[in-house]
Amino acid sequence: MENRLKPAHLHRFAAHLRGEEKSPGTVEKYLRDTAAFAAHMGGAPVTKGAVAAWRDGLTAQGRAPATVNSKVAAVNALLRFLGWENCQVKALRLQRRVFRDQSRELTRQEYDRLLAAAGDRPRLALLMETICATGIRVSEVRYITVEAARQGRADIALKGKVRTILLPAKLCRKLLKYARARKTASGEIFLTRSGRGLSRRQIWAELKGLCAKAGVERSKVFPHNLRHLFARTFYAATRDIAKLSDVLGHSSMETTRIYLISTGAEHARTLDRLGLVS
Repeated sequence: MENRLKPAHLHRFAAHLRGEEKSPGTVEKYLRDTAAFAAHMGGAPVTKGAVAAWRDGLTAQGRAPATVNSKVAAVNALLRFLGWENCQVKALRLQRRVFRDQSRELTRQEYDRLLAAAGDRPRLALLMETICATGIRVSEVRYITVEAARQGRADIALKGKVRTILLPAKLCRKLLKYARARKTASGEIFLTRSGRGLSRRQIWAELKGLCAKAGVERSKVFPHNLRHLFARTFYAATRDIAKLSDVLGHSSMETTRIYLISTGAEHARTLDRLGLVS
C-alpha cells in the first residue's frame, strides 16, 4: 500500500507533539517543516527514495547542513509517528565545528548597543536583559512572573523536566518596578496590551526592529543568541560546564559545548599565539 501524506496526518501529528509536551517552539518548527515537506510531495507516494531526494535537494539549494538536518529530524519524527519507519533517511554527517561563524556571533558590545536602542521601549529592553541575565529560552519567558521576581527564583517546567533558575537581585528589582508601573499584581510580567503572553514571533520581530538603530547585523539578532551570550559569559566567569549545562536545562553537555565554540577570529588568535610560523 502506498504512503501518501494527507492533511489529517499532519493534524494528528500536531496533536501528538502537544501530547508529548514538546515546547511550543519545537511544535511550531516541526509543523512548519513537515507542512513544507508535504507540499513538496504534492500527494505523491512517500518512499525512502523520495525523502532522500528531498533532503539532497535542500542541500543542492545551498541550505546549511545543520538546517537540512533539522528539517530531516522533523520529517523523520512524522514518519515514525505514522509507522512509516522504512521511509526515514539519515541526516547529513557533520564534522564537529572548531569555531563559530562570526557573522552569527552577538558580542557584548553589540548587546549593549541593542539595549541602548531599546531605551524608549522598556518592555523590550527588560525582556532582553531577562533572557541574557538568566539564559532562559524564549519559550520560558512565561515563567518570569511577579511571584518569581519576589522570590528571586523561577521554576521552569519544560520537556518533562523542572529546573529552578535564580534571578539576579538587580533584575528582580527592575522586574517588580516594571510590574508595578503596569499594575500587574501577579502572574506573567511580559504581556501584550491585551494582557496576553508575548509570542515567540512577536519577540523575534521586535528584536529585529532594533537592528538598524543599534547598527547590528540582522543575522545576529534573535532571542536564542541572547541565551548563547549568557552561556559564554557564564562559562568565562566560572569555567564550570557542568553547572552551565544544568542552568541552561540541557540533557547533554555535548549540547552545552556547542554554545561555547569560539569565533573564527578567536581561533585565529589562538593559532597566532602558537608561534609556529617564523
